[in-house]
Amino acid sequence: MTDVRSRTHAQAVDAAIALFTRQGYEQTTVEEIADAAQVSRATFFRRYGSKEDVIFADHELLLDEVVVMLAATRPVPDSEGRLTPDPAVDPYLEVCRAARLVFDHHVGQRETSLARWQLLQQVSALRDRELVTTHRYERAFTAYLRDALPPDAHRTTASIAFAASVVAVHNAMLRRWLRSPGQDLRPQLEEAFADLRRSAVGRLAAPDDAAHRAGSAGAGPRPRRVVVTVVDADADARGVADDVARAVRDALG
Repeated sequence: MTDVRSRTHAQAVDAAIALFTRQGYEQTTVEEIADAAQVSRATFFRRYGSKEDVIFADHELLLDEVVVMLAATRPVPDSEGRLTPDPAVDPYLEVCRAARLVFDHHVGQRETSLARWQLLQQVSALRDRELVTTHRYERAFTAYLRDALPPDAHRTTASIAFAASVVAVHNAMLRRWLRSPGQDLRPQLEEAFADLRRSAVGRLAAPDDAAHRAGSAGAGPRPRRVVVTVVDADADARGVADDVARAVRDALG
């Protein structure tokens, strides 16, 4: 992301958070946020869309950065449109690397992240908007994995499962950090991602025979499922990763 765009978006995010915190979300107008961010009302709507969107404006840029990062190792279609994954690239590691970028952004913008989290506890509309942002990261990870994993009958399922697992673990670790921002959770995050990768690689290497036969026989794509995992707020990284991986395996297996 460019320095100018980054500073502009950060200024808008901080202005909105400060106003929401000081005078309330419902009581704050777009005009007040635009004035505080030093942009016109028209520019505000063009750049940020709405009051709900503006406090996640930094994530719009971050998502672009994630997509560019993943594109660097994404297979390029040949003249017939076929994708050939690079055997030297580990797509699971690339997704974990992108998720670490998001985590580091939160930690690096400590005051903004903490203030935004406090607002999310109070305003349901902002929590709903956060879910949209989270889902966009998950979709980006899934789309990348579908192209970058070796082609087989399980690629779509594996892509969905791993992307959802990485996002769930990232969010669990982030919430722990937000509750106690003095702690360094990066090593635990790395450990949890490594556990997820080992589970995913093992599953991809030894697919279920019945499912493999069904896929080979031309069966249609398996329906998508929503997997919800509830973890303890103080659970350690390995426990979170194990719970998420187990829930995904049970739902998709």
